[in-house]
Amino acid sequence: MPVVRGFAPRSVPGGAAGAKARGKALRETVPRAAHARLELGPGRPDALSAVEESGRGRIPELTPLRVGRMAASPFAFLRGTAGLMAYDLARTPVTGVTAQICGDAHAANFGLYGDARGGLVMDLNDFDETVRGPWEWDLKRLATSLVLAGREAGVDEEGCRDAARDAAGSYRRTLRLLARMPAADAWNAIADEQLVSHADARDLLGTLERVAAKARSNTSGRFAARSTEAAPDGGRRFVEALPVLRRVPDAEAAAVALSLEGWTTTLPEDRLPLLARYAVHDVAFRVVGTGSVGTRSYVVLLLDHRGEPLVLQVKEARPSALLPHLAAAGVATPPVEHEGRRVVLGQRHMQVVSDFLLGWTTVEGRHYQVRQFRNRKGSVDATSLVDGQLDDYARMTGALLARAHSHSADPRLLTGYCGKNGELDEAVASFAVAYADRTEADHADLVAAVRAGRIAAETEG
Repeated sequence: MPVVRGFAPRSVPGGAAGAKARGKALRETVPRAAHARLELGPGRPDALSAVEESGRGRIPELTPLRVGRMAASPFAFLRGTAGLMAYDLARTPVTGVTAQICGDAHAANFGLYGDARGGLVMDLNDFDETVRGPWEWDLKRLATSLVLAGREAGVDEEGCRDAARDAAGSYRRTLRLLARMPAADAWNAIADEQLVSHADARDLLGTLERVAAKARSNTSGRFAARSTEAAPDGGRRFVEALPVLRRVPDAEAAAVALSLEGWTTTLPEDRLPLLARYAVHDVAFRVVGTGSVGTRSYVVLLLDHRGEPLVLQVKEARPSALLPHLAAAGVATPPVEHEGRRVVLGQRHMQVVSDFLLGWTTVEGRHYQVRQFRNRKGSVDATSLVDGQLDDYARMTGALLARAHSHSADPRLLTGYCGKNGELDEAVASFAVAYADRTEADHADLVAAVRAGRIAAETEG
């Protein structure tokens, strides 16, 4: 039977051997050791201007809260400055091989969440910045974040560097594993029960078990029980918990509720009979994580015929912070018709299993993504991990990142470039330490600006 051209990997002639050889040939133009390089140009934005620029278009009254969170630590500063790091990464060597990247693959953006049948999956879980871009950017951001998390946890400098090196090494070895597997098996690789043994993460077992136990109870029902009260009409409504959760005017709530009709058109049809059994009872505004503070985000309370809750998050999707910097890395950026769609499709590209209610909509001209809220989510606090645990977490996240990239970049091509020895690992570790130092300096500049009154910061609680 002839090859059906629509399914053939046109970009990689010659099969597995050709793909691997092409990857290996890239070492001639971009040596793996070159990835250690960090060169900051004279026009680089300072910390304050970077924070102010990333805040444009956000809700102004939430800016002090966002700044306060970012000023808490260098790791928190990194979490809120994906755009600044993209500016710097655009001036580092890239192979020209692109993948669907997270764009914000720091250590806090991996975690557990529930699948449709009640199981737990561990994977990347934040895709606000996802784009087609250089695979190296995700790997370097992950490695840098591990160094900063380790320093905050009190891990010594050698241990922090080891974690960055181990993340890159696990990424490289996982690509080799995927490249040897049948395509369908590689696509769904690294099931939960295999991940710890593959990544050699035995020291992390107890932590993962505790996180998983907590995640199983982190549900819509529990959130609704804590965050709602009986309403006069017999239903339920949200209770304010300022500054994180607040009620919204009726017109605003109605606009969000009405937008769910558009969301349902982005879902598979088999979801619609289930959703028809729920009714919207309330809408509230809820502040989200460090990098997203100031974006518009709502929680929507739905109840079924028994009064059992389903809570949705309707979260504003802004253009990726990486977008202005991709051209400098030689990456073409086609127009985006809907930012929520970009986020959702990017997430589906990278995850093995995604939220079965994941979709997008538009509210008063703004783009949003929609997903379940508190869908048995759990995460490892990387800033609390001791030396051996940090290494384990680095290997796990490196493996997950490789698997996520392999959905959109041929693992045979990438493994040809990354190779069998640790040359890339050492280069990424060197970059991570240098960029962690730069981030600490940027964080210190932001703290100084706050103390000097040049920008307002608000702390919680």
